[in-house]
Amino acid sequence: MIPPDLRGRRDRDPFWVAVNAAFNGIQRVRSLRDPVPPRVRPVDRTMRLTVLEVREEAEDVAAIRLGAAGGRALPGWQPGCHLDVLLPSGRRRQYSLCGDPADRRAYRIAVRRLPGGGGGSVEMHGLREGASLAVQGPRNAFPFLAHDRYLFLAGGIGITPILPMVTAAERFGADWRLVYTGRTRASLPFLDELPAGRVTVRTDDEHGVPSAADLLGDVPAGTAVYCCGPAPMIDAVRGAVGGDATLHYERFAPPPIVGGKPFEVELGRSGRVLAVPADRSALDVIRDVLPDVAYSCRQGFCGTCRTGVRAGGVDDRAPSDQGDATMLTCVSRATGGRITLDL
Repeated sequence: MIPPDLRGRRDRDPFWVAVNAAFNGIQRVRSLRDPVPPRVRPVDRTMRLTVLEVREEAEDVAAIRLGAAGGRALPGWQPGCHLDVLLPSGRRRQYSLCGDPADRRAYRIAVRRLPGGGGGSVEMHGLREGASLAVQGPRNAFPFLAHDRYLFLAGGIGITPILPMVTAAERFGADWRLVYTGRTRASLPFLDELPAGRVTVRTDDEHGVPSAADLLGDVPAGTAVYCCGPAPMIDAVRGAVGGDATLHYERFAPPPIVGGKPFEVELGRSGRVLAVPADRSALDVIRDVLPDVAYSCRQGFCGTCRTGVRAGGVDDRAPSDQGDATMLTCVSRATGGRITLDL
């Protein structure tokens, strides 16, 4: 603390005048430096939700309602959105939201049990009321866009993203119709929630496996076709939609490999070399020897199987560019004979 009677003397003293000038000069130099960017901390967008209800909706199909603690409001969503569910086993799976977007107190998803699958559906069917589940999202990879006319095509559990779209189209007064297919009526969930009059149900046991022509019928110009179901159904529709109709689709199974060439994957941590044939993905081959390797969508958009590349080039077949030294093993392939991965 400088005594009051010395403050004025300090301001006139040559020594202090020089010190102040030097200090001000340092401050001016500092102000010319590049600003130090603030430290960015990653945001964890994981929500911990509670299973409110598990209900059997059809053969091997369970509808699961999820809510937040204390009944607090959940993030909003639009038709076509899905949740990333982080299962206790470490598996990550995506499930379409199939409830009412206006209901901010609960999310509803539906899961078909596939005993011969990757284990995620069996684990989901083992959930009970009161269980805690970590989720991320909602995210939208299948956006529902405004049109005057819609044709909805749903195959089995593919009704889950389509159901909120049908409800929205009905509410908005759009011209729409739905063709809903499956093995049997008993295997089709949410039949009782579909508006009457514009829905055609075709089951394999009653009508046979439908062709693309059976599904599409006469599609008027300007129709938006929304399709979700097994890969053969989507591929048939993709090949048949023409004219002024627009096609929007979402797969529940990996797309077929087109134009694939055989290559080798070297597991960098063990040195083991695996042969990947032209008709299989690197992920499928890797899972033969590393069954616990992380994966989810098998379509190249979720990023769960993203793996570091130690050597070799990547034939990037993901929906978006990766732009770094990584590979989405579910869809991408090697540009040369061998690629070494950080596995």
